[in-house]
Amino acid sequence: MANQHRALEQRPSPDALLEATRRENDQAGRLKIFVGAAPGVGKTYEMLQSAHAKMKAGADVVAGVVETHGRAETEALLKGLEVLPRKRLSYKEQTLEEMDLDALIARHPKIALVDELAHTNAPGSRHPKRYLDVEELLSRGIDVYTAVNIQHIESLNDVVAQITHVRVRETVPDSVFDRADAIELIDLTPDDLIQRLKEGKVYVPKQAERALEHYFSPGNLTALRELALRRTAERVDEQLLTHMQANAIAGPWAAGERILVCISEDPRAAGLVRYAKRLADRLHAPFTALCVETRRSQQLSDEQRDRIADTLRLAEALGGEGITIPGGDRGIADDVVSFAHANNVTQIIIGKSNRSRWFETLYGSVVHDLVRRSGNISVNVIAGEELPSGPALNNSVQTAARSDPFNPRPYLMALAIVAVGLGAAELIKPWFGIENVDLVLLTAVVVVAVRYGLWPSLLATVAASLCYNFFFLPPIYTFTITDPTNIAAFILFMVIAILVSNVAARVRTQADTAVGRIRTTEQLYAFSRKLAGTATLDDVLWASAYQTALMLKVRVVLLLPEDGVLTVKTGYPPEDELDKADLAAANWAWSNDRPAGRGSDTLPGAKRLFLPMRTGRGSIGVIGIDKDRTGPLLTPDQRRLLDALVDQGALAIERVLLVEDMDRVKRTVESERLRSALLTSISHDLKTPLASVLGAASTMRDLAGGLSDQQKHDLLATVIDESERLNRFIANLLDMTKLESGAIVPNTALHDIGEIVGSALRRASKILARHKVSLELEADLPMLELDAVLFEQVLFNLLDNAAKYSPADTTISIRSWREKGQVALQVADEGEGIPPAELESVFDKFYRAQKGDHVRPGTGLGLAISRGFVEAMHGRIFAANRSDRGGAVLTIRLPIPAAAQALDTAA
Repeated sequence: MANQHRALEQRPSPDALLEATRRENDQAGRLKIFVGAAPGVGKTYEMLQSAHAKMKAGADVVAGVVETHGRAETEALLKGLEVLPRKRLSYKEQTLEEMDLDALIARHPKIALVDELAHTNAPGSRHPKRYLDVEELLSRGIDVYTAVNIQHIESLNDVVAQITHVRVRETVPDSVFDRADAIELIDLTPDDLIQRLKEGKVYVPKQAERALEHYFSPGNLTALRELALRRTAERVDEQLLTHMQANAIAGPWAAGERILVCISEDPRAAGLVRYAKRLADRLHAPFTALCVETRRSQQLSDEQRDRIADTLRLAEALGGEGITIPGGDRGIADDVVSFAHANNVTQIIIGKSNRSRWFETLYGSVVHDLVRRSGNISVNVIAGEELPSGPALNNSVQTAARSDPFNPRPYLMALAIVAVGLGAAELIKPWFGIENVDLVLLTAVVVVAVRYGLWPSLLATVAASLCYNFFFLPPIYTFTITDPTNIAAFILFMVIAILVSNVAARVRTQADTAVGRIRTTEQLYAFSRKLAGTATLDDVLWASAYQTALMLKVRVVLLLPEDGVLTVKTGYPPEDELDKADLAAANWAWSNDRPAGRGSDTLPGAKRLFLPMRTGRGSIGVIGIDKDRTGPLLTPDQRRLLDALVDQGALAIERVLLVEDMDRVKRTVESERLRSALLTSISHDLKTPLASVLGAASTMRDLAGGLSDQQKHDLLATVIDESERLNRFIANLLDMTKLESGAIVPNTALHDIGEIVGSALRRASKILARHKVSLELEADLPMLELDAVLFEQVLFNLLDNAAKYSPADTTISIRSWREKGQVALQVADEGEGIPPAELESVFDKFYRAQKGDHVRPGTGLGLAISRGFVEAMHGRIFAANRSDRGGAVLTIRLPIPAAAQALDTAA
């Protein structure tokens, strides 16, 4: 048996083997990250040196993007490397350079150098962030060398901001950092880095002076250096543990501290957990609270089980991990040591035993066994702090005692089975003799123990012993035993029957417990999957209420804060109101983060019991339960199950609330962007025509006598043109407001598209005065179901856009044709066209493409309004560039209504 256990310990971890196999079979590239504590430590320099070493070894290395920041020694290392030309992107009248991702993929080197992992790409790039470019390169099987500073790691963003008082906006998710196959820390002391800064090797002199006064202070650099060392050590420690588990290496390898605290039902267990937390904080190490379940665990009282559960929850609340493992036949010490070796634990904390030496002599000592078998793992034996009373966490909710009603059926069945065994024994006695009769009666006892448990089996033991004495031991049919040998046989039979019934009953109890746990685990797993698949708060609340009611057979109500007031959100069965006592108990539970109501020590007169729903961020709601029976609502087991259900529900609610918060933030950012664009439009685009009107009117008023008729005519034309332009701007703003609020409902009817085109051309005649117009409308087009006013506005906006972005004396073409149950209408110009990356963006609100000084400005709403109007009429609009020459093409596709098709068929 011991050899088998040792063989099991020497087997590799299945999870670690699967991870290793996945990495070996994965066709993705390998990622190596060069990490530094601050700019200027030499990350890019070291990356280039590693690239040259790989080139000398025969690897194909290409520099996709490397930022030298003007440092001569770094630029010198670029010589001899193949450097891909960068891609140029136009943005806000500027030309930006980014890594040419497509060219790098097409080149497909063995190793690609991609500097500044946290960089934000210019608008128009395929990915918004450079780490997404890196992930695509890795997915194409290209190895990547990259560099990043520790302040760009997402999880450390708040810590860095607190240290440096500078909020870093460009961050990299921790998942990218954690998936790296290799991490190389580039370390430099603060004094050396400050000296490099003074020598101008990091920033130009003026920037260097500001950096020395703020970011690059010795204290900041020391703190950032520690962050970099610790974060890199954490990643390396994870890799070490995975390697040990995959290769079945017995730990510990004390590369980093890991603490394990052993807990039991002892009242001092909570003190051990708190000590483990303090030690973990001093060593900056993770800690785990471990409970080993043995056969004795089945005999614990409800209070002791609650204490273990609360102690595990205390460990999790303090930032540790709570784990329960099943014990084996070797003993608790062996199970603890095996767990410690498998998880690379370096220190074990266990409570000091108060048992007598006589007890330890008879039953052994877990503490002494652990010290003897721990090997090179340190064992800390702590006295602990015993709580005055109660469990580790104050549990102020009364639980119902287990009260199974007496059922005589198992006892009657036990007697019946013994009677059957007695009959069988009488039948076989003539052939097999009295020596084998006792085996038949023992079989009956085992059957009773397996089927009905301990107490019926003890009754069966007594009945079988008496039957054995009365019917088979001479003198028969009396309870007198004359032969001393038979006395010994009778006593031995009774002892064996009692032992066998105990063992069989224990196995049955363990089996029943295991089945119950499996059933509960399956239900909790199904509940967690259901919660993971829900996206709305109402669905999460309903699923939580229904599952809690189903598993605990209670009525459930869930309350969440709304505008500072605790409000009923859902219930099962559905319930919308609470009486005053229940509402007071719910509010007290929410305000004080403790149970209140029925069965608690606060407001026990309420109908329901209310418990706070907690997550790592604090309380997020309250759950209330009740049932018809009087007295405490839950048994201890049910209370522990309720805690598990509440924890899962609270996490799901928090997840949904976080998603809603993120959406709300995005909407706020979008609103602020639109507000800024609108203010810019009002302050500039609307002010320009007003200034023109005011200037022309002032000139006519002040110089009326000295102006010629032609000059007056020109000034009046300016007033009219700018007023019309201002009117269009205001109309666009009003139309967009109506679209956003859903106030525009098309008044559709069958119309001839040619008539609407003619009306739009007449309306846009002044705008098109300096352009030629080519009109090609296919004959016999069917009638379309349109709102003539809205569609004319769409065409006017398209013509205005074409005239605005194409030079004078060029042609604006309008074409229409019928195609696959649709009618297409196209407006094309002969301007510079639309940048390919902006073909979809031109329909965004307040979006304005880059234009020269000859182009009159606009609000950037015309095409957005056109898309809204077209989609309201069940059509679609697209932007593209002309293939025959320069210029943009805007195409509208509208469905042919069934009525128009019927008219065509009749004609």
